[in-house]
Amino acid sequence: MNAQTWWYLARATGYVAWALVTTSVISGLLLSTRLTNGRPTPAWLLDLHRFVAGTAVAFTGLHIAGLVADNYVHFGVADVVVPFASGWRTGAVALGVIAMYLLAAVEISSLLMRRLPRHLWRTIHLSSYVAFWSATFHLLSAGTDAGHPASRVATALAIAAVVFLSLVRALSGRGRSHRTRPARSKEPQGAT
Repeated sequence: MNAQTWWYLARATGYVAWALVTTSVISGLLLSTRLTNGRPTPAWLLDLHRFVAGTAVAFTGLHIAGLVADNYVHFGVADVVVPFASGWRTGAVALGVIAMYLLAAVEISSLLMRRLPRHLWRTIHLSSYVAFWSATFHLLSAGTDAGHPASRVATALAIAAVVFLSLVRALSGRGRSHRTRPARSKEPQGAT
């Protein structure tokens, strides 16, 4: 195996994980805004949101494995699981660690959504904003390719989309629930 294979794996999976987190946040914002003019949210959008979030967790795991296996920077397990433990770009790596934990909390709470009180799930789920911003600043400050024009364009477009959709959501009110509940009838059951 090439000595740089793990380094390339860590870089590539880091970018893919960030892109998946970004896609998940954008699709989540699309689900919770009123951009569809009151029409029902397409089921494929919820499926996409769930799929990319789960896949982001997998690619984050691959990113961490690649970093630990690579011998260029010499990350130990503690460096990638304890914020501020890394001696290499300490703050930037800490942002990545924080984003990882938030991503895990959002994913686990989503898998347990039916067993959690709705307000608790919602509070945890809102931390996906912090995960997105932490991951984005991690990419911009720790990513060795962050200065590449394609990387700058991608992050600028992602930031613009998240900011725009966040403003739309904030200005349109609370947004729609992820689950549509049937309207309750005002008539007693059995009445015609």
